[in-house]
Amino acid sequence: MNNLDQLCINTLRFLAVDAVEQAKSGHPGLPLGVAPMAYAIFDRHLRFNPEDPNWFNRDRFILSPGHGSALLYALLHMYGYALPLDEVRNFRQWGSKTPGHPEYGHTPGVEATTGPLGQGFAMGVGMAMAERYLAADFNPVFDASLVDHFTYAIVSDGDLMEGIASEAASLAGTLKLGKLIYLYDDNEISIEGRTDLSFTENVAMRFEAYDWHVLTVEDGNDVDAISAAIDQAKLEDRPSLIVVQTHIGFGSPKQDTAGAHGEPLGAEAMAATRAKLGWPAETFHVPAEAAAHMKEAGARGAKLQGEWQSLLQKAEAKNADAAARLQKQIKGELPKNWDANVPEFSAEKADATRNASGLVLNALARSLGNMIGGSADLAPSNKSNLKDCGEYGTDCICCGPNIHFGVRELAMAAIVNGLALHGGLIPYGATFLVFSDYARPAMRLSALMQCHSIFIYTHDSIGVGEDGPTHQPVEHLWAARLIPGFTVYRPGDANETAECWKLAISRREPCLLALTRQNLVTLDLARYPVKDGVKRGGYILSEAQGEPQLVLLATGSEVELAIKAQEELAKQNIAARVVSMPAVELFDKQDEAYRCSVLPCAVPTLAIEAGSTMGWYKYVGSKGAVIGLDHFGASAPAKTVFANFGFTVENVVEKAKALLS
Repeated sequence: MNNLDQLCINTLRFLAVDAVEQAKSGHPGLPLGVAPMAYAIFDRHLRFNPEDPNWFNRDRFILSPGHGSALLYALLHMYGYALPLDEVRNFRQWGSKTPGHPEYGHTPGVEATTGPLGQGFAMGVGMAMAERYLAADFNPVFDASLVDHFTYAIVSDGDLMEGIASEAASLAGTLKLGKLIYLYDDNEISIEGRTDLSFTENVAMRFEAYDWHVLTVEDGNDVDAISAAIDQAKLEDRPSLIVVQTHIGFGSPKQDTAGAHGEPLGAEAMAATRAKLGWPAETFHVPAEAAAHMKEAGARGAKLQGEWQSLLQKAEAKNADAAARLQKQIKGELPKNWDANVPEFSAEKADATRNASGLVLNALARSLGNMIGGSADLAPSNKSNLKDCGEYGTDCICCGPNIHFGVRELAMAAIVNGLALHGGLIPYGATFLVFSDYARPAMRLSALMQCHSIFIYTHDSIGVGEDGPTHQPVEHLWAARLIPGFTVYRPGDANETAECWKLAISRREPCLLALTRQNLVTLDLARYPVKDGVKRGGYILSEAQGEPQLVLLATGSEVELAIKAQEELAKQNIAARVVSMPAVELFDKQDEAYRCSVLPCAVPTLAIEAGSTMGWYKYVGSKGAVIGLDHFGASAPAKTVFANFGFTVENVVEKAKALLS
């Protein structure tokens, strides 16, 4: 390491700690300790073009301990991204591009929203998986490395304590993701004190057991040693963990203490740190020599991108169709007539929506050509396997889209987010709805990032039956619906399932499909306006005979029940309208006139859903009622469970008549 390297590293350190100090909020310890390894990655290894942060073949970099965001913003500013110094000064302030934790889509150059520890670790695994799959798909066609990049991350003690990191690391080792390189900030400090209070394991041995390539750098300030370790990692056919022994709060009076973690150093300690590291008193000081050197990396990246563009032009000459497909996938464009082969289902056959979903998924996969995903060891039950498409494995030449995630719901969901963030693919992950509890943190991040992650969750109610309350979701539908920017589709039959899948693809937003295990009557497309209705989120499925006296509002398996109750009420000269609401989020986005036309305020509404009643009172109002489940289920055949908990025609009719009395 030369004097220029040291100057650049200290520039990063003090931009970060000055930002924290000015905000009177943030985490100075990580930037002071980690700046050398971050500099080594950006300056000597990372392939990127700050003029085009979305260049497809760039290396990806994730700061998994997102609380150290001030360091990332210093890096992005110094390396030429569209993040001016004023934004660094405005750290953690209203309207700034430098929020407290990195946010994808908000700050140029941020590859993933991080902060909830372990999530960045797992999303990086997804990015590396995407790189391998796309490389296997396209590179042999062109006999050229059009998709060929590394995924880097800095990870912390906190990341590695989280269970999600263990889940993701285990899968990454199994898959031998050789282009995944993580640098571990091994500083032995967390918020409560030394890590040996709760974390005494041998991390290196753990990752060796996961079949990772593990290296150790004993001096976290030795940029040359860190860079050499990265060079070694690049030669491996396994993921690499480089254990870098660092000092939190390096150079400050709070070095190697928890006091350096999550609060500004304070004026006195800041002055002492400047003196220790030989830095001037001027805040946000950027030496001209450091600025000139660090911008050279961007120039190198622009040259690399230019070479890649030339490679792409040669690929177009060799195989125009494949090149066009690659570029459409990069842009997220859908092929023409992508939904033309989505099946329509005959009313003559009842079927579970999970079965219909499996058929639709396979039809879409054939048309789209870039779907990838799998299940948390439940593919036969989730119907999530892509037939005749091959398995995702360790072969970089032949790699199929069927991922075996193993029993790792949280890592699966985060990896799906990483696949989506990488670009070029439409990813999905599947399990039972009750296990969305395990995946929820990653589902929430998918909504925050607005990445195109699709979650297929079957066995969506007490219809699970004999497996009992441990496997019967009750509160889960509304728990997912409460996530802002996240759409929950609960189709009422096979044809609604097909329409929900079309929306899940075309809207390019995070979503969940909640699907039944049990068979449901298939709605006749000649009789019911499914195709026009589902896209509105809620619609009049079956109109009353005459002016409606009440509305039966239902989702999923309860739509069939509502139709049968409507027929029984008609026999008693009571005119009931049936409204199906497969996606409350889409219904809420309709204009008021439409919503009132479907659910007239003057007409009492009875909502029916085999789950928590809480969210439905918004729709039924003070004149309405809800048939639902505000307690756990029971172990018995599904029909018995439904009957004992009031999901019968008789009970619906009784409750409906009570609204009219």
